[in-house]
Amino acid sequence: MAISDPVADMLTKVRNANQAKHEKVDVQTSNIKLQIIKILKNEGYIKNFKKVTKNGFNYTRIFLKYDEAQNPVLHGIERLSKPGRRVYTGYRKLPRIYNGYGVVIVSTSTGVLSGKKAAELMVGGELICSVW
Repeated sequence: MAISDPVADMLTKVRNANQAKHEKVDVQTSNIKLQIIKILKNEGYIKNFKKVTKNGFNYTRIFLKYDEAQNPVLHGIERLSKPGRRVYTGYRKLPRIYNGYGVVIVSTSTGVLSGKKAAELMVGGELICSVW
């Protein structure tokens, strides 16, 4: 069975593993997923990630991050633009997630960027997801 939205599938796997307090989760690798994972790492929502190969398929292993009381650092992750309804915005109208405490991830003409970086470079694009 083919997955119609691989990015939403990755976000759901991370969200479910995070709520179940797993140490790590494996997702199939693609360029856009890897860029999203790098942004999550840079913003401090995940511990680390590495590429692994299982049964001839390439995966990215994501190590989830928890605080001292074993509460997840990643509180929520939501897909904004879907295959049936794409959401685009200019850099001036990028949404603020939880008054700046969250991050919006945007696919721009210069690559996949966080909302802060996209506003800094003055480029808009497709809203991929929001993280808080």
